[in-house]
Amino acid sequence: MNHVRQDLTLIERVAATTPERVARRVRGLSDRAIAWLFVAPTILLLLAINIFPLIWTIHLSFTNYRANRPNAAIKSVGVDNYSSILTDSDIWTAMQATAHFVFWTIVLETLIGFALAYLIDRKFRGHGLWTTVILIPMMLSPAVVGNFWTFLYQPQIGLFNYVISFFTGLDPSSFEMIGSVKLAPWSIIIVDTWMWTPYVMLICLAGLRSIPDYIYEAAEVDRASAWRRFWSITVPMALPFIMLAVLFRGIENFKMFDMVNLLTSGGPGSTTELASITLKREAFEKWHTGYSSAFAIILFVTVFGLANIYVKALNRVKQR
Repeated sequence: MNHVRQDLTLIERVAATTPERVARRVRGLSDRAIAWLFVAPTILLLLAINIFPLIWTIHLSFTNYRANRPNAAIKSVGVDNYSSILTDSDIWTAMQATAHFVFWTIVLETLIGFALAYLIDRKFRGHGLWTTVILIPMMLSPAVVGNFWTFLYQPQIGLFNYVISFFTGLDPSSFEMIGSVKLAPWSIIIVDTWMWTPYVMLICLAGLRSIPDYIYEAAEVDRASAWRRFWSITVPMALPFIMLAVLFRGIENFKMFDMVNLLTSGGPGSTTELASITLKREAFEKWHTGYSSAFAIILFVTVFGLANIYVKALNRVKQR
């Protein structure tokens, strides 16, 4: 009671020190107005962090601004930056490398992730332990993963080459994953699949766990085979979750930078130079700030447009 009394006394003191004009205004506010009063600072902060940089980037994309020459005169170049990007063969090469990376990582992560989720949902003995083990790659930092797999890919001492040699009989030093033009794109796909398949597995597992048991029981009563139940019940009802996982991974892989930069730095040559790495080089190595701003806007519009179309398709699947 003493503690409650002290709290009341403190509240009374605060109320007593509040100016009467402010107190009357606060008492006259509706619940909605009070809610907006508390939410407004957060909204303003988010606008300052997200909207202002976007507007400033759009402005710079129409100029010749260079960040390493802040005192130089800034000239408007119209849409020259955009036209140069759309006709630059190096940019299209980077976009092709990005599309190859995004497509195969999504395919592999979705197939393997759903398969793992389906097996874990069977609740076999020790499934909890194996679930934790499978989630370990996702818990690691991309910097750690990049350095870790760089060591594994070493042709002389790396474990990856010796594992491939054990199954195929090839000489471990006869091939180099991150140094080969043909193998380097697949080296980054393997690493990303290893790291983020557990994430897809978790989303798919949530979809499988959301399917009511009585649906399977009704199918068993109708003597539907396990294969029939899988394709007629499991896959259709888990499809919205699978599509959600594809959306998340597609967006993340389209802007992938850190892991690939640590593994290959875009090499050999420009074989694994994704769009994000090209953007970094234009912005912070060549200091073409206006040009890189235009490229960033093009990437943003591309991702936003594709994601918007995909979300509409996802909503249609959910409404079925």
